[in-house]
Amino acid sequence: MNYSVNKGLKQYNQVVAQSAVGGATPHRLIQMLLEGAINKITMAKGYMNHNDVPNKGSHISWAIAIIGGLRGSLNKEAGGAIAQNLDDLYDYMCRRLVQANLNNQPELLDEVNALLRELKSGWDSIPIEVQQSAKASE
Repeated sequence: MNYSVNKGLKQYNQVVAQSAVGGATPHRLIQMLLEGAINKITMAKGYMNHNDVPNKGSHISWAIAIIGGLRGSLNKEAGGAIAQNLDDLYDYMCRRLVQANLNNQPELLDEVNALLRELKSGWDSIPIEVQQSAKASE
């Protein structure tokens, strides 16, 4: 693919992503962040398997940043023990990702991806009525 087509495709993808985020509910934003982290870790594993160190590192760093965003969005006062448990889990995930990056351990990427998929499954199973009532109370 030539440079101008590739640049145009990137710009298009950015506009689509910005549009999706702009109209998303807080619930959907969390789902999108979880999807993004899962995607970045999956890509990092592919780069790891192909010995592409720069791309592996950048995708793991991106996943860590996404998880950091999720962690930073926690309201520990309102969320109590659940928020604290999520904070601890996000911290654990980030430490495992750093370890995976430093030691080229794809099994650690799989471990974090499994944890993220389980969290996402929980978010995905929240009934639409609960999502809407949470949005209405904001």
